[in-house]
Amino acid sequence: MDTTASPRVLVIGLDPYRVPGPWDPEPVAKAIEAGMAKFAEHGVGAETCLIGLDGSDDVEALVGNALRAHPWECVTIGGGLRHSDDQVELMEQVINLVRRHAPDAAIAFNSTPTTTYEAAARWIE
Repeated sequence: MDTTASPRVLVIGLDPYRVPGPWDPEPVAKAIEAGMAKFAEHGVGAETCLIGLDGSDDVEALVGNALRAHPWECVTIGGGLRHSDDQVELMEQVINLVRRHAPDAAIAFNSTPTTTYEAAARWIE
């Protein structure tokens, strides 16, 4: 999702539609959408980079390309990557990609998908 302003914040998280398991991804997808809408409301450009856990993503390429796309002020990393012991290696990979490809960007962590703007705002405003 892109906002109309020049992108300043990259939000990296899990694609709820590609997280295996017997669960309904729709509430999480709607929460991500609501969280991203706050960036537009505040005139802050933001983009998402959503990673699937279905094995179809080359994480290094996907995240690396997103990080190289713009000079980010802040990269926000979602809770799905941080709150699961099963995703520790993926979280480490993402953080190291941020360090490599966006070394000047602040790193923020949201509490929920709807607090993504607030997490980034601590570092950009």
